[in-house]
Amino acid sequence: MRVIQSFILLITAACVLLSTGAAFGAGPVSSTAFGDENEIILKFSTPVDPQAAAAPEVYTVFEEADPDIRLAITGVEVASDGTQATLVFADSLNTTQKHIVTTSGIGGVASASFSVAKSYLGYLISILISALLINNFVFTKYLGLCVFFGTAKRKETAKGMGVVFTIVIVVACSMSWVLYQFVMKPFDLNYLQIVIFIGLTSLTVQAVDTILRKVNPVLFKSFGVYLVLVIANCIIIAVPLLMASNEYNYFETFMLSLGAGGGFLLALYLMSSVSERLELANIPPSFKGLPIAFIVAGQFAMAFLGFSGLQLF
Repeated sequence: MRVIQSFILLITAACVLLSTGAAFGAGPVSSTAFGDENEIILKFSTPVDPQAAAAPEVYTVFEEADPDIRLAITGVEVASDGTQATLVFADSLNTTQKHIVTTSGIGGVASASFSVAKSYLGYLISILISALLINNFVFTKYLGLCVFFGTAKRKETAKGMGVVFTIVIVVACSMSWVLYQFVMKPFDLNYLQIVIFIGLTSLTVQAVDTILRKVNPVLFKSFGVYLVLVIANCIIIAVPLLMASNEYNYFETFMLSLGAGGGFLLALYLMSSVSERLELANIPPSFKGLPIAFIVAGQFAMAFLGFSGLQLF
């Protein structure tokens, strides 16, 4: 319980400290941020003429990746005190891309350019939350079900399997990223992704097994057969493949693997909590075992659909 409370406090503190925009020390614009799906908010360093700032033609906006394509501005909403302007666009903005805003004749400056981008730390946390809740690999992608149903009968078993899986997937994905970036991509070996990633997973499991056996025999005994079961979990191969297809850097890969492991741990703990109560329930014989387990898992999957579309940053 204390671990969960600490995790919630950490996420809350990060949400308070993170800024979704960029701040600037000079020029007419002091900070920028994305507003609604088709808005960019500009905050001016000093009050400007609201009438001049309300003219769409004084702004030029484009994505940094496509500088030749200008985004159509349908209107500009300026605060009465002239300290803020909201640019409204005809189409929704791709907030995953950095945007460049150029102003002309605002604040006594002939021309000035500013960037609009989400906080990178916020982006990393969004990857973590996405893998943990929004795109949970068990309840939304239906991966790892064989190990999930096999070990989600007792809370202690679920916690042990979840912790071991999280450790192994973080280490395996880190090794997979290094090998992918420095060996597979330079030598055009992408067609060997599945073979190499499976081999790295087996190597990681064996390495963790050997190290724990020597360094901490008590912890090794507590993990028991869970280390072997990790190899049978298809999530551990899905995450490196997802990393490679999205071209994630190391930090993004780390957050993805940590979220996937945490999501599997959460799914196991939720299912095991219900399974222990089901043993005391009056269930029809035809529904005992896997049938009722699939029904409960389906209800959890429906509940996790409530996280769809969630955006924190």
